[in-house]
Amino acid sequence: MELNEIYTHIDHTQLKQTADWASVQKVCDEAILGGAASVCIPPCYVKQAADYVEGRMKICTVIGFPNGYQTTLVKLVETQEALASGAEEIDMVINLCDVKNGSFARVAHEIRALKQACGSRVLKVIVETCFLTEEEKVKLCHIVTESGADYIKTSTGFGSGGAAVEDVALFRRECGADVKIKAAGGIRSVEDAEKMMEAGADRLGSSALLRR
Repeated sequence: MELNEIYTHIDHTQLKQTADWASVQKVCDEAILGGAASVCIPPCYVKQAADYVEGRMKICTVIGFPNGYQTTLVKLVETQEALASGAEEIDMVINLCDVKNGSFARVAHEIRALKQACGSRVLKVIVETCFLTEEEKVKLCHIVTESGADYIKTSTGFGSGGAAVEDVALFRRECGADVKIKAAGGIRSVEDAEKMMEAGADRLGSSALLRR
Protein backbone atom coordinates (compact mmCIF):
# COMPACT_ATOMS: atom_id res chain seq x y z
CA MET A 1 0.00 0.00 0.00
CA GLU A 2 1.27 3.48 -0.87
CA LEU A 3 2.43 5.55 2.10
CA ASN A 4 0.19 8.48 1.13
CA GLU A 5 -2.80 6.14 1.18
CA ILE A 6 -1.90 4.93 4.68
CA TYR A 7 -1.70 8.55 5.84
CA THR A 8 -5.35 9.12 4.91
CA HIS A 9 -6.35 6.47 7.48
CA ILE A 10 -4.37 7.93 10.39
CA ASP A 11 -5.74 9.82 13.36
CA HIS A 12 -2.51 11.69 14.13
CA THR A 13 -2.35 11.68 17.89
CA GLN A 14 -0.99 13.78 20.74
CA LEU A 15 -2.58 12.72 24.02
CA LYS A 16 0.29 12.97 26.48
CA GLN A 17 -0.64 14.35 29.88
CA THR A 18 2.06 16.99 29.44
CA ALA A 19 1.08 18.04 25.91
CA ASP A 20 1.70 21.75 25.39
CA TRP A 21 0.18 23.90 22.66
CA ALA A 22 3.34 23.80 20.56
CA SER A 23 3.15 20.00 20.36
CA VAL A 24 -0.56 20.08 19.47
CA GLN A 25 0.08 22.72 16.82
CA LYS A 26 2.84 20.48 15.43
CA VAL A 27 0.58 17.45 15.03
CA CYS A 28 -2.01 19.66 13.34
CA ASP A 29 0.61 20.88 10.85
CA GLU A 30 1.88 17.33 10.24
CA ALA A 31 -1.64 16.00 9.77
CA ILE A 32 -2.55 18.70 7.26
CA LEU A 33 0.68 18.17 5.34
CA GLY A 34 0.29 14.39 5.30
CA GLY A 35 -3.43 14.34 4.51
CA ALA A 36 -4.40 12.49 7.71
CA ALA A 37 -7.97 11.55 8.58
CA SER A 38 -7.90 13.69 11.74
CA VAL A 39 -5.84 14.92 14.65
CA CYS A 40 -6.70 13.31 17.99
CA ILE A 41 -5.94 15.72 20.83
CA PRO A 42 -6.90 16.44 24.46
CA PRO A 43 -10.30 18.08 25.03
CA CYS A 44 -8.70 21.19 26.51
CA TYR A 45 -7.17 22.02 23.11
CA VAL A 46 -10.19 21.38 20.88
CA LYS A 47 -11.34 25.00 20.51
CA GLN A 48 -7.81 26.35 20.02
CA ALA A 49 -6.97 23.63 17.48
CA ALA A 50 -10.24 24.07 15.58
CA ASP A 51 -9.55 27.79 15.28
CA TYR A 52 -5.99 27.06 14.19
CA VAL A 53 -6.76 24.52 11.44
CA GLU A 54 -9.67 26.58 10.07
CA GLY A 55 -11.42 23.57 8.56
CA ARG A 56 -8.29 22.12 6.94
CA MET A 57 -8.27 19.08 9.25
CA LYS A 58 -10.88 17.23 11.30
CA ILE A 59 -10.52 17.53 15.06
CA CYS A 60 -10.97 14.36 17.10
CA THR A 61 -10.90 14.26 20.89
CA VAL A 62 -11.24 11.73 23.69
CA ILE A 63 -14.00 11.35 26.29
CA GLY A 64 -13.73 9.55 29.62
CA PHE A 65 -10.05 9.16 28.86
CA PRO A 66 -8.14 7.03 29.63
CA ASN A 67 -9.89 4.99 32.34
CA GLY A 68 -13.53 5.25 31.27
CA TYR A 69 -15.09 5.01 34.71
CA GLN A 70 -16.66 8.48 34.80
CA THR A 71 -20.44 8.51 34.95
CA THR A 72 -22.44 8.69 31.75
CA LEU A 73 -23.60 12.21 32.61
CA VAL A 74 -20.01 13.42 32.91
CA LYS A 75 -19.11 11.82 29.58
CA LEU A 76 -22.17 13.35 27.97
CA VAL A 77 -21.26 16.85 29.16
CA GLU A 78 -17.68 16.30 27.98
CA THR A 79 -18.98 15.25 24.57
CA GLN A 80 -21.37 18.17 24.22
CA GLU A 81 -18.65 20.67 25.12
CA ALA A 82 -16.17 19.09 22.70
CA LEU A 83 -18.66 19.17 19.83
CA ALA A 84 -19.60 22.77 20.59
CA SER A 85 -15.89 23.66 20.58
CA GLY A 86 -15.31 22.22 17.11
CA ALA A 87 -14.68 18.48 17.47
CA GLU A 88 -16.01 16.44 14.57
CA GLU A 89 -15.05 13.01 15.93
CA ILE A 90 -15.35 11.62 19.47
CA ASP A 91 -13.36 8.68 20.87
CA MET A 92 -15.09 7.54 24.06
CA VAL A 93 -13.77 5.01 26.59
CA ILE A 94 -16.31 2.50 27.85
CA ASN A 95 -16.78 1.84 31.56
CA LEU A 96 -14.77 -1.32 32.14
CA CYS A 97 -16.20 -1.54 35.66
CA ASP A 98 -19.57 -2.18 34.03
CA VAL A 99 -18.02 -4.80 31.76
CA LYS A 100 -16.43 -6.67 34.66
CA ASN A 101 -19.73 -6.52 36.57
CA GLY A 102 -21.55 -7.98 33.57
CA SER A 103 -23.63 -4.79 33.29
CA PHE A 104 -23.64 -4.74 29.51
CA ALA A 105 -26.99 -2.95 29.33
CA ARG A 106 -25.33 0.03 31.04
CA VAL A 107 -22.49 -0.04 28.51
CA ALA A 108 -25.00 -0.06 25.66
CA HIS A 109 -27.03 2.77 27.22
CA GLU A 110 -23.94 4.95 27.53
CA ILE A 111 -22.85 4.38 23.92
CA ARG A 112 -26.35 5.20 22.66
CA ALA A 113 -26.46 8.37 24.76
CA LEU A 114 -23.17 9.63 23.36
CA LYS A 115 -24.10 8.67 19.81
CA GLN A 116 -27.32 10.63 20.17
CA ALA A 117 -25.28 13.64 21.26
CA CYS A 118 -22.91 13.20 18.30
CA GLY A 119 -25.69 12.90 15.73
CA SER A 120 -24.09 12.71 12.29
CA ARG A 121 -20.62 13.22 13.73
CA VAL A 122 -18.38 10.23 14.27
CA LEU A 123 -18.37 8.24 17.52
CA LYS A 124 -15.59 5.73 18.15
CA VAL A 125 -15.88 3.35 21.11
CA ILE A 126 -12.64 2.41 22.87
CA VAL A 127 -13.00 -1.02 24.51
CA GLU A 128 -9.39 -1.39 25.79
CA THR A 129 -8.75 -4.96 24.63
CA CYS A 130 -5.79 -5.56 26.95
CA PHE A 131 -8.23 -5.82 29.89
CA LEU A 132 -10.83 -8.01 28.17
CA THR A 133 -11.45 -11.73 27.88
CA GLU A 134 -12.23 -13.19 24.48
CA GLU A 135 -15.86 -13.55 25.51
CA GLU A 136 -16.03 -9.90 26.56
CA LYS A 137 -14.48 -8.77 23.27
CA VAL A 138 -17.14 -10.63 21.30
CA LYS A 139 -19.95 -9.31 23.51
CA LEU A 140 -18.71 -5.74 23.11
CA CYS A 141 -18.52 -6.10 19.33
CA HIS A 142 -22.22 -6.93 19.35
CA ILE A 143 -23.06 -4.10 21.77
CA VAL A 144 -21.15 -1.50 19.75
CA THR A 145 -22.95 -2.67 16.62
CA GLU A 146 -26.40 -2.60 18.20
CA SER A 147 -25.81 0.78 19.87
CA GLY A 148 -25.20 2.60 16.58
CA ALA A 149 -21.59 3.69 17.05
CA ASP A 150 -19.51 4.35 13.96
CA TYR A 151 -16.29 2.64 15.09
CA ILE A 152 -14.96 0.19 17.61
CA LYS A 153 -11.43 1.04 18.77
CA THR A 154 -8.92 -1.33 20.32
CA SER A 155 -7.05 0.73 22.87
CA THR A 156 -6.31 4.02 24.57
CA GLY A 157 -2.56 3.50 24.33
CA PHE A 158 -2.45 4.06 28.10
CA GLY A 159 -3.33 0.50 29.17
CA SER A 160 -1.07 -2.51 29.54
CA GLY A 161 -1.19 -3.28 25.81
CA GLY A 162 -2.08 -1.76 22.48
CA ALA A 163 -3.52 -2.90 19.19
CA ALA A 164 -3.15 -6.53 18.12
CA VAL A 165 -3.81 -7.88 14.65
CA GLU A 166 -5.77 -10.75 16.18
CA ASP A 167 -8.17 -8.36 17.90
CA VAL A 168 -8.71 -6.35 14.73
CA ALA A 169 -9.55 -9.56 12.88
CA LEU A 170 -11.94 -10.61 15.65
CA PHE A 171 -13.65 -7.22 15.51
CA ARG A 172 -14.11 -7.56 11.77
CA ARG A 173 -15.71 -10.99 12.20
CA GLU A 174 -17.99 -10.04 15.08
CA CYS A 175 -19.03 -6.43 14.38
CA GLY A 176 -21.75 -5.47 11.95
CA ALA A 177 -20.84 -4.39 8.46
CA ASP A 178 -21.61 -0.74 9.28
CA VAL A 179 -19.12 -0.62 12.15
CA LYS A 180 -15.59 0.40 11.21
CA ILE A 181 -12.47 -0.48 13.19
CA LYS A 182 -9.79 1.76 14.64
CA ALA A 183 -6.54 0.16 15.76
CA ALA A 184 -4.52 2.22 18.23
CA GLY A 185 -1.60 1.73 20.57
CA GLY A 186 1.89 0.77 19.48
CA ILE A 187 1.50 1.37 15.74
CA ARG A 188 4.87 2.84 14.90
CA SER A 189 5.87 1.53 11.46
CA VAL A 190 4.46 1.20 7.97
CA GLU A 191 4.57 -2.56 8.44
CA ASP A 192 2.44 -2.29 11.59
CA ALA A 193 -0.06 -0.12 9.72
CA GLU A 194 -0.28 -2.48 6.77
CA LYS A 195 -0.89 -5.50 9.00
CA MET A 196 -3.69 -3.73 10.87
CA MET A 197 -5.37 -2.59 7.66
CA GLU A 198 -5.08 -6.02 6.08
CA ALA A 199 -6.83 -7.44 9.16
CA GLY A 200 -9.72 -4.98 8.73
CA ALA A 201 -8.79 -1.66 10.35
CA ASP A 202 -10.06 1.46 8.61
CA ARG A 203 -8.43 3.94 11.00
CA LEU A 204 -5.10 3.90 12.78
CA GLY A 205 -4.35 5.89 15.89
CA SER A 206 -0.67 6.78 15.78
CA SER A 207 1.66 9.43 17.12
CA ALA A 208 4.65 8.19 15.12
CA LEU A 209 3.77 7.51 11.49
CA LEU A 210 3.40 11.14 10.45
CA ARG A 211 6.36 12.48 12.43
CA ARG A 212 8.72 14.55 10.28
